[in-house]
Amino acid sequence: MWEVMVAEHPVIGYLVWAVLFGALFAWEGVGLLRADDAFPTLSDTLRAVMRHPVGRWALFALWLWFGWHAFVRGWHFLLRDGH
Repeated sequence: MWEVMVAEHPVIGYLVWAVLFGALFAWEGVGLLRADDAFPTLSDTLRAVMRHPVGRWALFALWLWFGWHAFVRGWHFLLRDGH
């Protein structure tokens, strides 16, 4: 019953994603506007992680996981089960 109610209202999911991406953009904007402070931007954080091969592999795995769950998991065109 609960799953059906959630599926009927996808706007909530879009709102959550919009808030998350808005928070990321706000973080980056504050970091860029206050460059004289020690407030790290998202690009600074990614640059620090990408210095190490393990960090690059971890970000690549995260990118694959996110792409699978955001774009492929609910897509039934290529993943038909024969029905």
